[in-house]
Amino acid sequence: MYALAFDNEFARDVRAGLTCAQKTLPCRYLYDDVGSALFEAITFLPEYGLTRADARILQTNAAEITGLLGGCLVVAELGSGTGAKTRPILEQIGLRQDVLYYPIDVSSVALEHCERELAPLGEIVPLQMSYLEGLRDVVEKRQRGERLLVLFLGSTIGNFEPDAAIDFLTSVRQLLARGDALLLGTDLVKPWAQMIPAYDDPAGVTAAFNMNLLSRINRELCADFDLRQFRHVARYDAEAQRIEMHLLSRRNQVVSIQRAALDVEFLAGESIWTESSHKFRPDQLTAMSRMTGFRLERQWIDEEWPFAESLLFAD
Repeated sequence: MYALAFDNEFARDVRAGLTCAQKTLPCRYLYDDVGSALFEAITFLPEYGLTRADARILQTNAAEITGLLGGCLVVAELGSGTGAKTRPILEQIGLRQDVLYYPIDVSSVALEHCERELAPLGEIVPLQMSYLEGLRDVVEKRQRGERLLVLFLGSTIGNFEPDAAIDFLTSVRQLLARGDALLLGTDLVKPWAQMIPAYDDPAGVTAAFNMNLLSRINRELCADFDLRQFRHVARYDAEAQRIEMHLLSRRNQVVSIQRAALDVEFLAGESIWTESSHKFRPDQLTAMSRMTGFRLERQWIDEEWPFAESLLFAD
């Protein structure tokens, strides 16, 4: 019998998710240091055009984006990773003022890399925190007359369920002052045959990224997942406009997770739903902006891989 002493949020969330009818795990737990490194590798895969589309838009339009915002800008990035895509924005800001950039991420390794690479551009203040916790910290530090530009790139908003995405953007808006801005990256709906390989690549990097979640539970929660008895699956739900990532049990089995005080039974073919990646239409972004207290000022769309960057002003 396991002691019912859940001394961390991870254990509580794993227990809650794996006792649901459809077993789930929050996708934020994919991004420990190993997971963040694997995701960085995914962004270089030929099948994963999202990151390159995001980077092309920022590189091509950084001057226009920052020009729409005026002076005295402070930049905060939610889920910054290594901050590589953010460089063009910071370079443009640096042409007219001192750069102050707050990368916010849960990965200490990514933040260390970010600070090292971007330090020549200005003052880099890494915050190893959750999105809203980090943004609150930035808001508390802001000086009179500073305007805040929040970056939420890479279509991370697509990992939220629709209602949760609205709630999250509303929470971001509530932390901002009128005239602050949010640059929001969103992946757009495209043909199924183009999307699926981006989440189930032939090299197996995305599978390793997904499987690492089970390894993390083994490492941190003293579990006995046998990774050979699970496989990575990517599916597209056209009605919901989302890619789903699952970990599918290959056989009937029972897994023990000591620090979550849990024994989990899996049937052959049963899955753990680990991530949703919602896709959008451009008109949906306009509606989402209005619903959350923003005004969509300008939108840039990549033609090679349909992807949008939308500049939202806090009304």
